[in-house]
Amino acid sequence: MKAVLRLRLSAHDAHYGGGLVDGARVLGLFGDVATELLIRQDGDEGLFRAYESIEFLAPLYAGDFVEVEGEIVSLGKTSRKMKFEARKVIAPRADLSNSAADVLETPVVVCRAIGTCVTPAAKQRR
Repeated sequence: MKAVLRLRLSAHDAHYGGGLVDGARVLGLFGDVATELLIRQDGDEGLFRAYESIEFLAPLYAGDFVEVEGEIVSLGKTSRKMKFEARKVIAPRADLSNSAADVLETPVVVCRAIGTCVTPAAKQRR
């Protein structure tokens, strides 16, 4: 099962100089995708438990459009293992004008991760 979010990062998302967006914003988006997957699979939001791996591969900036995809790759009795990928699909072109942008012919992978979420049954035991 897969879920995809696509959104534009705003100046509000920028955390560093030059409009650079911090990696925590991407991890938050992975959490949103995980929530959708858990609701579709179990009818409940569940809880994000842990990341096995996270790779930050390219920067994101305010004005970028990012597509975040998640997929359940294995189902345990009380857990769901998921893989995530975030891709930049549109980039602003401030060199042309404040409103110019390019749709990227080949999306740029900015982050990959693998994580585990727990199901409603596991939540109740906590």
